[in-house]
Amino acid sequence: MTVPFYNRRAFLISAGLAGAALVHAPGQALAAGLAPTRSMRGGSNNYRPGAPLVENLGRGFFVRGKVLRAGDGAPLENLRIQIWAATVLGGEREPRNHGSVLTRADGSFELEMEQIVPNFGQPHAHLAYDDGRFKTVFLRPVMPSAKDTAVSADFVLQPA
Repeated sequence: MTVPFYNRRAFLISAGLAGAALVHAPGQALAAGLAPTRSMRGGSNNYRPGAPLVENLGRGFFVRGKVLRAGDGAPLENLRIQIWAATVLGGEREPRNHGSVLTRADGSFELEMEQIVPNFGQPHAHLAYDDGRFKTVFLRPVMPSAKDTAVSADFVLQPA
């Protein structure tokens, strides 16, 4: 009976080859089986169906993210993402703090707005995807500091 020969060098070479495969095909290797994003508790607070598309809601603070399809990780273009937050203009219910943007070809989105301020003790934004092609998702990312000038939230959506 022959016993396979394994040693540290063989293990490191195998691990290196596997890592190289991921570097050369990261989208395929990492996106296969990409799980959908789950809605966050409190994410739908003060949501407004059909918030208008806007170019910006002010200056100085950026909400960014990316929208991908569950499973294969393909970027999703032309999807409406609604964004709202308490800012220096007022609370989350303030109409000037609500707006929607469309995702770009690479699935990314960005909205510039006024500085987000703490609401119930936490500086946070709200984001929603809800146009019906995919399952609705509400996100509520909390910022580490009220002095932050950007927040990011990504969506991985599954068909409705």
